[in-house]
Amino acid sequence: LNAVPRHAPRQQVRFLPTPAPDGGGALELVPARVPVLADHPLVQGPRFRRLKIGVGHHLDVKSSGVFVLGIGHGNKLLTDLYNCHLTKVYTVSGLFGKATDDFSDTGNLIEKTTFDHITREKLERIVAVIQGTNHKALLMYSNIDMKTQEAYELAVKGLIRPMEKSPPIITAIRCLHFALPEFQLEIQCLHETQQYLRKIVHEIGLELKSSAVCTQVRRTRDGVFTLDDALPRTQWDLRSIQEAIRNCRLKVKTELEKTL
Repeated sequence: LNAVPRHAPRQQVRFLPTPAPDGGGALELVPARVPVLADHPLVQGPRFRRLKIGVGHHLDVKSSGVFVLGIGHGNKLLTDLYNCHLTKVYTVSGLFGKATDDFSDTGNLIEKTTFDHITREKLERIVAVIQGTNHKALLMYSNIDMKTQEAYELAVKGLIRPMEKSPPIITAIRCLHFALPEFQLEIQCLHETQQYLRKIVHEIGLELKSSAVCTQVRRTRDGVFTLDDALPRTQWDLRSIQEAIRNCRLKVKTELEKTL
C-alpha cells in the first residue's frame, strides 16, 4: 500500500523574493505556486503504519488450502460469516498399514498392521455409517422439528445446520480414490478441526481391522470461498488482493442476506 504512487502535493501561492528586472541588487516579491511541504512524503512518512487483518477458520501447519482473511471492514464480515455456520469441504488423504501418536504420517510410529484384506466396498461401507451417524447429530443440534413447514423450507434452501456452537459434524463424506495402501476422501463438515479429520482417518483404519494415518488435509472450500478464489503466494500483491476482494464481495453479501 505504501508503494502505491501518491497524489501530487497541494499547491499554494507564496510571494517569493526575486531579483528585480532592472538589476542593481534590488529584490521584489513575486507570486508563485509552490507545493505544500506538509504533503511531502518525507514529512508525512508512510501513509499506513497499521493494518487490521482478521483470520477466518484456522488451518494448522500440516494443512493447506483455502484460508480466509479479512482486511479493515472485512473483519466484521468475517464475524458475520462465522455466525452463518457454513460448511467447509476438505480432501483428506490416508495411508493404511501404520498408526502414529498424532494420526499423521509424520508422527511417532506406534504400530504397523496388514491391509491386504481392505477393499473399496468395505471402505465405502464404513464411510456410509459415519455419514449416517453424523446426519442424526446434525438434526439433533439443529433444534428443528423435522415435521414442520419451517424444516421443509430450510431443507429446500440447504440451511439445516446448527446455528450455535456444536461438536464437529460431518454432513457428507465419500471416497474419491482408492489404491491400496492409499486412499482419499472428500469430507464436508462444520465446526471441525484438522486434527479431528486426521482422527477420523485413524478410526476408519480401526473399523477396517487395520490402522491408518493421514498424509494430507487440504481445504477446498470454506463457506462461499473456493480454491478458485484463493491467491497463491506468487499473487500476494496489492492489485491481486483488491481484485479478489472485489470478486468476492457479491458472494459474501448474497450469503449473509440468505442466512442471517
